[in-house]
Amino acid sequence: MKEQYFDAIVVGSGISGGWAAKELCEKGLKVLMLERGKNVEHIKDYVNTAKGPWEFPHHGNLTLAQKELYVNRIRGFGPNEKNLDWWANDAETPYTEIKQFNWFRGYQVGGRSLLWGKQTYRWSDIDFEANAKDGIEIDWPLRYKEIVPWYDKVEKFIGVSGSTENLPQLPDGQFLPPMEMNIVEKDIAARIKKNITINAV
Repeated sequence: MKEQYFDAIVVGSGISGGWAAKELCEKGLKVLMLERGKNVEHIKDYVNTAKGPWEFPHHGNLTLAQKELYVNRIRGFGPNEKNLDWWANDAETPYTEIKQFNWFRGYQVGGRSLLWGKQTYRWSDIDFEANAKDGIEIDWPLRYKEIVPWYDKVEKFIGVSGSTENLPQLPDGQFLPPMEMNIVEKDIAARIKKNITINAV
């Protein structure tokens, strides 16, 4: 077999590895990407996307046996009957916790970047300055304004859903149109607007 040489090797094709490989390739480097998971063909392999809850045996919910396989992954968000094949389960991929650590993993080309739902939030100076203000650990070596151009670049490429709200604690970004609220969310939003005055800090 002919020897091959690469300028860089990227392990994992998730959001970090995928972005690293993209940037290196665009700069002209020859890159080898290693991924342990299955290949994913856009649209074709999203077999459950258009299904309603009633089309699943348990209406989208996990059984008790499934919950035991995904005991750590189901603490906040993650596996359900519709997307179960996209998550690594705890029985096959255990890890040791000294204190609770939620490690959400998916083994496929694209990693967990296929599971993020087009929402991601920018850190503000409130976040970057918190350590210094609270006297905890060490101060961050940068501030929000220094990484704004990088936030902009990434958001324009990946497509982030959101609406401009002008909140200092949650900076606005380069948004695609927001996902439409469901009827319950619309009702709650209307009641909040009618009954609660929110003052920016």
